[in-house]
This record gives sequence, structure tokens and C-alpha cells, in this order.
Amino acid sequence: MRKRRWNLSFLGLLIISSLVALILKTLFGSIQEKSSLHHPQEKHLKNITQLTFGGENAEAYFSFDEKRLIFQSTREPFKCDQIFIMNTDGTEVRLVSTGKGRTTCSYFLPGDEEIIYSSTHHLSDDCPPPPDFKQGYVWGLFDYDIFRARADGSNLRNITNSPGYDAEATVSPLGDKIVFTSMRNGDLDIYTMDLDGRNVKRLTHEVGYDGGAFFSFDGKKICYRAWHPKTPEEIAQYRHMLEVKALKTMPLQIWVMDADGQNKRQVTHNKAANLAPFFHPDGRRIIFTSNMENPREWDLYLVDIETGKIERVTYHEGFDSFPMFTRDGKKLVWASNRGGKVPGETNIFIADWID
Repeated sequence: MRKRRWNLSFLGLLIISSLVALILKTLFGSIQEKSSLHHPQEKHLKNITQLTFGGENAEAYFSFDEKRLIFQSTREPFKCDQIFIMNTDGTEVRLVSTGKGRTTCSYFLPGDEEIIYSSTHHLSDDCPPPPDFKQGYVWGLFDYDIFRARADGSNLRNITNSPGYDAEATVSPLGDKIVFTSMRNGDLDIYTMDLDGRNVKRLTHEVGYDGGAFFSFDGKKICYRAWHPKTPEEIAQYRHMLEVKALKTMPLQIWVMDADGQNKRQVTHNKAANLAPFFHPDGRRIIFTSNMENPREWDLYLVDIETGKIERVTYHEGFDSFPMFTRDGKKLVWASNRGGKVPGETNIFIADWID
């Protein structure tokens, strides 16, 4: 009888030990997985959460009520980028573009019942041929037009209809204007238009690339990236890129201007490629991506518009880009290689922002 009791007690200990081991493995496994997403020097980021898993996901932007995200993704069965919407916890992912052609640069319209994005589906069901990557990273100037649709993808219609590149469209937080980049006048310049595509106004006129524009939260300013070649050799190089419809990495700088195009001012001054600017809600700082410390590494930085002082935000190896704050500045969403299972995998992440 005693032996039987001892055997039962031993079995109980084994069960308890196994449960404890499982709990510890789950706990520390999740901690280890969480810590792998967060570099110790990333003091502005807390509670980093991965929202997508696999493929190439980028340019995730909040809806006006900040409950959903719209983003572009290359994932099976699609061969190039399509537009998707998901909740800010990564659930309920659904396709909202046609699944045809190549798409990019999506955004919600006020009220979150409609969206805009750029696409080539009206020209061909197939993905346009990618640019030649033999000379390094390039991005293609495909024949995009900007389209407007309901948030479920229905009632699709184009709001631009010009030859060449119309893309990089974002919407003012005031809900009255779209800012975008276009080649309609033979150069890559920034324009604004009404939500229905009317009243198009050109804001930049310098020779060179101006793009990636976002309004400040009060709608009074626009931040953007720009490269204005100066020498005949640089201008010839730029013109050649326009002819072959493929832009190579160039020394882009971050700029700001008034929403009407006045008072343009360069904010960064370095020899790096500075991309994807977005205003902090305080209106004094801009978060952006740069390879200023390593040509092969892309990290997020903060720059003070008045002083030009720069602070590094991310430290993970690889790629961190396309940041966007919530209106209260308490959350940041961005795209990153961190946590990727295969080289080149890029996912969407969200984190608490600590100032």
C-alpha cells in the first residue's frame, strides 16, 4: 500500500514538473522571441509586436480611426505587390486591390469607408517587368495611376489619368487634400489635388526627384524626400534614370514646405539616402529612414526641424522603414526585416512609442 502511494506521489511530481517545465518554456520562449524583435538600444520602442509573417510587406498606414492598417504585400499567390487591409493587431487580413497588375502606396480616406492606391492593372493583368538590379537597388517608375475605391475594394475608379508615374499618394489629416508624386510634366514632382482628383496643383519645380510626401498632423506642412542634381553629369544621370524608368539609390535629403508649396527648407544635410519621412505629432520632429551610418543598413532616425539634431531610433541589422505615428504619438507602425525567416522577408510591426 505504501509502495503504491509512493508511486502515485512520484507520478504526481512528474506531472507537476512537466507542467512547470512547459510553463517556463512557454514563458521564456516568448520572452526570447519578443527580445529578438527589440534591440537593447531602441529606447523609444516598447512592446514590439509583429503583425505579418512572411513575404514582403511594407507601407502600412493607419486608418483615420486608427483601428486598421492598409499596406502593400507580395505574398502567394501574387507575384507582385497587392493592397491589403488588417486590424492593428494583425487580424482579419483581406485583399482590397484587384489582384492584377502591380499596386503601391495605399491610404485611407476620411471616414475610412474609402481608400486610394496606385496600380497598373488598367494596363495589364500581369506584373510589369521589374527593373534591372545588376547595378544595385533600384525602384521602378511603373505606369501607375491613382485609384479610389470602397474599403472592400469595390466601386474602383481612377482619379488620375496621365501617362507615366502617378503614385506615392497620402492624405491630409484634415481630410481635404491628397499629395502625390507625378511625372506628368516630365520630371518627378510633388502635386496636391482634391479627393476626387480635381484642382491639381504642382508644388515643386526643381530639376530632380521630389516625393514620398506626408502632411503634418495640423495639415499646415508637408515633409518629403528630394534630390536635386546640380552638375551636368548628375543631371544627365538623372535624366537617364527617367528614360529607363528606374531610380537608383541617390543622396536624397529630407525637406519641409508649407502645404501650398511655399517656404521650402532642407532639413538633413548629409551624403546618405534619407527616405520615408513622417511628422511626429509635436510638429517639431520628423522620423525618417537613412543609411547614413552604413550604406547597407537602413534605420529610423528622428531629426529636429529647427536645429537639425538627429537621434537614431532603430538598431537592428537590415531594414527599418516606412514609419507612421498615431495622432497621440503613443504608437508607431513600420516595416522591418527583424524576425524574418528568410533573407529579404519584410514584415509590419507596431510598438508603443516612448518619448
